[in-house]
Amino acid sequence: MKIHEYQGKSVLAQFGVPVPRGKVAYTAGEAVEIGKELGFPVVVKAQIHAGGRGKGGGVKLAKSPEECEQIAKAMLGMTLKTHQTGPEGRVVRRVLIEQGMDLQGSKEMYLAILVDRATERPVFMASAAGGMDIEEVAAKDPKAILKEAIDPTVGFQPFQARKLAFGLGLPAAVLPHAVTFMQALYRAFEGVDASLLEINPFLKTKAGDLLALDAKVNFDDNALYRHAALRELRDFDEEDPLEVEASKYNLNYIKLEGGNVGCMVNGAGLAMATMDIIKLAGGSPANFLDVGGGANAEQIRNAFRILLMDKEVKAVLINIFGGILRCDVLAEGVIAAVRDLHVKVPVVVRMKGNNEEKGKEMLKASGLNFTAADDMTQAARKVVAAAGGAR
Repeated sequence: MKIHEYQGKSVLAQFGVPVPRGKVAYTAGEAVEIGKELGFPVVVKAQIHAGGRGKGGGVKLAKSPEECEQIAKAMLGMTLKTHQTGPEGRVVRRVLIEQGMDLQGSKEMYLAILVDRATERPVFMASAAGGMDIEEVAAKDPKAILKEAIDPTVGFQPFQARKLAFGLGLPAAVLPHAVTFMQALYRAFEGVDASLLEINPFLKTKAGDLLALDAKVNFDDNALYRHAALRELRDFDEEDPLEVEASKYNLNYIKLEGGNVGCMVNGAGLAMATMDIIKLAGGSPANFLDVGGGANAEQIRNAFRILLMDKEVKAVLINIFGGILRCDVLAEGVIAAVRDLHVKVPVVVRMKGNNEEKGKEMLKASGLNFTAADDMTQAARKVVAAAGGAR
């Protein structure tokens, strides 16, 4: 789960991470009042779940109440396009009004903590090249990214923070503050079960103060049951409507750009293999959809309905291994969905496992236009052809 910058800074502040003073505004009038409270100049920052806002016109300096009102009016309601939003952009519904910072003589750096699947532990990263796209820095100069793997049994140690601080070229007088800052950051990462925590830029002011000038915080969805307050920070307007709808029924759905073959599969591994074999057959999957091992007929119906809400889907491939989810239960749900939803697109079904023959007989006896497939290669070829051929 992602949250906005202002929410991320609020979370970090609870763990002792220094952040600039600021408040969120939903109207231009609120923005002006907050600006007066903070004192001008202030920075007006569009709040969307994407980076690159500054380049897209989503971060601007206001030196007066009039300028603040003008900027907020123009920003609220605008469709902000960045390299992370894609060409469709995101609508700005709120702005963060934050105290203006004198950046002259300051140093912008980069800090992040994320889970590294290769080492199976959190990794603390730092770079002196702050305020830039970190992907660009990593591509041009990988050595500019400093990394410290963290043993979760002992946590992030002071010597590791000092090592990173030295690598950033911070002066000796600031080192103790940097160590405190980084350790607070890790406490936040661990305390909220984050999957990513990124500060870009991590700022050292001319006076030697350290601040999280920006903040990106993502949470591990599987741990949110432990954090009722954090769940309330979710902004459904920033998420794909189909993914939001799927989450209501405990379905694991992710929409993919440019695909036209809808996929319904049980099990993440089989779902990945299904998408791969569709690509191998010359097609393009429209989604990742794992209905889970214990899905019932009603969940299958809802999964099918969500698949078809994507207008790009021209054919559907159902690829199920009957283990906990029996093939006859799948057939029952699929038949009900096709009838109730008046499905017009071709549906290819490949099922193997528990009650396989019964499930196939139910599909055949339904009188509906299902196309059967005996193996994954055959299923992929049939569904790609039904969707209009190779893309």
